[in-house]
Amino acid sequence: MQSTNYLASETSPYLLQHANNPVDWYPWSKEALDKAKQDNKPILLSIGYAACHWCHVMAHESFENPETAKLMNELFINIKVDREERPDLDKIYQTANYLLTQRSGGWPLTVFLTPDDLTPFFSGTYFPRETRSNLPAFKDVLRTIADLFKNHRQEISQQNQRLLSALNQPHNQMETLRLKNDPLPQAMRALEHNYDPINGGFGEAPKFPHPTMIEFLLKNKSILAANTLEKMAQGGIYDQLAGGFFRYTVDAAWHIPHFEKMLYDNAELIYLYALADRTYNNPFFGKIAHKTAEWVLNKMQAPEGGFYSSLDADSDGHEGKYYIWNKFAMSSLLSQEEYTVVSDLYGITKEPNFEKQWHLYIAEPLTTVAEKLNLSMDEASQILSFAKETLLADREKRTSPNYDTKILTSWNALMIKALITAGENLQASEFNTAAEKALSFIQKNLWVNKRLLATYKDGRARFPAYLDDYAFLLDALLTQLQTKWKTDDLQFAIELADTLLSQFADPAGGFYFTANDHEKLIQRPKPTIDEAIPAGNGVAAQALITLGYLLGEPRYLQAAEQTLQSAWPFLERFPAEHCSLLLALNDLLTPPYTIVIRGQGIDSKHWQDYCKKQMNNHVFVIPDNEQNLPGLLDSHKSLNQTSAYICLGTHCLDVIEDFEKLKEILEDVKK
Repeated sequence: MQSTNYLASETSPYLLQHANNPVDWYPWSKEALDKAKQDNKPILLSIGYAACHWCHVMAHESFENPETAKLMNELFINIKVDREERPDLDKIYQTANYLLTQRSGGWPLTVFLTPDDLTPFFSGTYFPRETRSNLPAFKDVLRTIADLFKNHRQEISQQNQRLLSALNQPHNQMETLRLKNDPLPQAMRALEHNYDPINGGFGEAPKFPHPTMIEFLLKNKSILAANTLEKMAQGGIYDQLAGGFFRYTVDAAWHIPHFEKMLYDNAELIYLYALADRTYNNPFFGKIAHKTAEWVLNKMQAPEGGFYSSLDADSDGHEGKYYIWNKFAMSSLLSQEEYTVVSDLYGITKEPNFEKQWHLYIAEPLTTVAEKLNLSMDEASQILSFAKETLLADREKRTSPNYDTKILTSWNALMIKALITAGENLQASEFNTAAEKALSFIQKNLWVNKRLLATYKDGRARFPAYLDDYAFLLDALLTQLQTKWKTDDLQFAIELADTLLSQFADPAGGFYFTANDHEKLIQRPKPTIDEAIPAGNGVAAQALITLGYLLGEPRYLQAAEQTLQSAWPFLERFPAEHCSLLLALNDLLTPPYTIVIRGQGIDSKHWQDYCKKQMNNHVFVIPDNEQNLPGLLDSHKSLNQTSAYICLGTHCLDVIEDFEKLKEILEDVKK
């Protein structure tokens, strides 16, 4: 039996996948860093995650290979990092990789660090076992890097100094800057320019959803958002049988995905499809949101209430094997009538599209299929429903891809917000119940001594939380408060906001990714650009604006304004890449109405429903029995009848006790 390395006691499923490698892997730890200094060996830092296909490939080719492992152990101190547990390290070394290579990174990220200052002097991503596709063999890389470290230390030191200077350029304070809305139309023009008019979405293959860009378009009621959401839901990036979205597609038409399913993608897309259902009054979008949320509840929610991180791309050693179909196996499972409908709908009549088999996407609309087969839409829909049940039941018998069962605070917060929104917009209370269960899990297990922790698995909560954890959870709580008021949730939101200001704020404006008392690293990032998930600075600014107007608290509004001022050079140069900050900018320059309804029962629900139909209002229903509320809310007294307090930014109207008067005011806004 093979002995384990230093990863055996870790909680990360990704690290545990490597616990039996012949490589002497360490987790990122004082022990590993001290040993590198003591032995005067460079550090080989490998960053990946459990659902990463190319991470698995490199592990099989190199890290499980005794000859390669022997070379790694002789020449380096080897450290393995789960980018989902340590996004701080991932952000720093992805940025460094770009500065060193002038190419975007990815996973696995392979970085070589000097032991004295942990600065990278060479980096790349996947390296094959043998030379191919213009990539050097990994063993050759190892020997070359070891030789560089041994014989060219002075040159490495000089390069490191230049890299550290580039990583730590000072942030300019721009308190006197007057914010304006110029970046908003500039972003719209940039998105329209980069839009794919045939397939929806942005750019060419590989094709990513870019949810924050879609949200920006959606909240501006752009048809580009509706078209993109429709094309994605008809494509292979959407699991046509079970629901849920894969991470991206390798083609521009959304047909063939990279098959891992990530919690954050599905959270953001549930939220968008639920919003689109209301914005465009299109039940197709609501159906996709509902089916995806059902999949999340069935497959991704832990018994304790939190949500798992991801589902692998591979099963039985092959990418996508769980999802693809052989036409003969499919035809044997279905009746002739069912197979005819399915084969036309999902493109089985066309050439195989994935490794001589078929991955399902909508090749023809069901209306076209029904007309071709001389069926009514009701008949075609019923036949399809039975066929999907049969195919899904058969698929469930296959070897399932592995789960990454760690529970991340930030990604759970995204899912909580999504489920609350879907539950409210689609009248599906089971989604709200699941969201409340997850929120309770976080409060019970990841909120310790008034500070958040970032990750939980096997009864262990670990790692001081990051900006995204605080910002996303604050945003989720504010969404929850607009659905179901609990003053305890408001107090929790205030504690999160105050911790953001005390522990993460940069005096020059904006928020660092790590807290003041976090481990000191070679850089303290202050991310503003939206990636697969929105920038923590953008979400923090949006949430602080909402909370600031709700409570009449200038500290929160000032922090949001300073965040936008700090990021202004980026908003001017790259507006479309900063859509979460642009949404905050819009809320600051053109505040939505903050409406507080006091009352309970049918009347208050009626008032609430009407107010929410008017887009972009923030509506909070506070029961009559809630007293001694913080800030401005203390002046919104219960009058023993349903009443509304309306504020536009910092300007508040007199209390409204008549529903017709409320309608009159909100109708005037629409004119």
